Amino acid sequence: MHTRGLTAILVILICTGLNQPASAQTPALDSLRRGLSALTARIDSLEAGLCPGASNAAAYKPSGNPGTDSLAATLERLDRRVEALRSTRCPAVPGAQVADSSDDLAALRAAAAAAAGQAPTAEAGDTGQRKPSEDEGAAQPSGGPRGANLLNPEISATGDVRLVGEEGGRARGEAHEFEFGFQSALDPYASTKIFLAASEDGVEIEEGYIYYTGLPGRLRLDLGKFRQQVGDLNRWHAHALPETEYPLVYQRYLSPEGLSGVGLSLYTNLPFSLLGATHEVWLQGTSAETGPMLGGTELLLLGRVQNFWQLNRSTYAQLGFTGMGGDNSGVPLQSRTLGADFRITYRPPETGTRRDVTFRAEAYRLRATESGTTTNRYGTFLDLSARTSQRWIFGARYDHVEAPRGLANTEWRIVPNITWWQSEFVYLRLEGEHRHTDLEGSHNLLTFQAVWAMGPHKHETY
Repeated sequence: MHTRGLTAILVILICTGLNQPASAQTPALDSLRRGLSALTARIDSLEAGLCPGASNAAAYKPSGNPGTDSLAATLERLDRRVEALRSTRCPAVPGAQVADSSDDLAALRAAAAAAAGQAPTAEAGDTGQRKPSEDEGAAQPSGGPRGANLLNPEISATGDVRLVGEEGGRARGEAHEFEFGFQSALDPYASTKIFLAASEDGVEIEEGYIYYTGLPGRLRLDLGKFRQQVGDLNRWHAHALPETEYPLVYQRYLSPEGLSGVGLSLYTNLPFSLLGATHEVWLQGTSAETGPMLGGTELLLLGRVQNFWQLNRSTYAQLGFTGMGGDNSGVPLQSRTLGADFRITYRPPETGTRRDVTFRAEAYRLRATESGTTTNRYGTFLDLSARTSQRWIFGARYDHVEAPRGLANTEWRIVPNITWWQSEFVYLRLEGEHRHTDLEGSHNLLTFQAVWAMGPHKHETY
């Protein structure tokens, strides 16, 4: 209910009065607190399907304090909106006396009934609710369906369809992916996220894990299959990327869809600050699907440190370092990868979501020892994205990567794109691609991408 949100804002604003000098603690502020408490109880009653009595708030007398008087005016407007809502939901019944349910006891009963998923009931003489007649019984709101919905997960779905034109006049349509996400709190200790991805190749589990927060040492524990914490973009799902595909260095050194695995992840933020930064640490051990690094699905150990700076009200920067490695005794193959990533974003607070600029740069070194031969290969990308309005985003990325193992082969590409957000549910993207490899020469693509989403978690990065 929007009224609930406004009430929460008023609570915060009124509570700030506690931090004012003692001279500011006037009877006017106490009156506002009492009025807010009564208004909150009436909203609780309405949300539980009860019918609170009419407002009996006394007219507020100006105190001469601009802040307090402004809060009082806002409280009066909110009280009038609640009264109008009460009149709509609780029509007058001839000959019936509607008892006032806005006292503290009624509010507690209303909250308990809503939490238990039960229709509110009351005994005769109860100040919380009058006894309805038989004709009115069917019209009373029931808490049953609402309580039952609390047991259902939050469900979201995303579609990603592409039209691709190639050199020589060849064209194709591609149902790239349809993703279904399920998220829910399991109990006070654990939550879960599950993402299923359906494409022309079949259905697979993109992610599915349970996670615990608030553990000792400010730890978070994830257990299951998840996208791993490499750089700034590997955790992102494909439909949320700033381009249609993952960077080439991810594809060539990790896997075509980035790095994911089944295992355990530990996360914490460090309790100290160096150079004014916030520091985060991940340690992960997974059975990871990475042919380029390990020649198949093998145990992979990963560690990451990420540092965040809020430079000013408009600009923040992020610097991260990632190390990962594993062995495949069957080949034999041993791989170690080190990476560094940097991001800076400019987003003036006065423009909201209408204007921002983000620059990313990442670089990696893959050291592989296969059958006694050691190679060092390097890859990088630079990415720039500029939102010029609420609808339009212009971006470009440059990729440069060497083959992970075997015969030396350098590959680079330039990917410019234009994205138009039709609404918060739909965006359309036109993207060009010029790619060149030492062994295959140049190749050009033009892609039109349409992405749409529904549910409470639209276009989430992860």
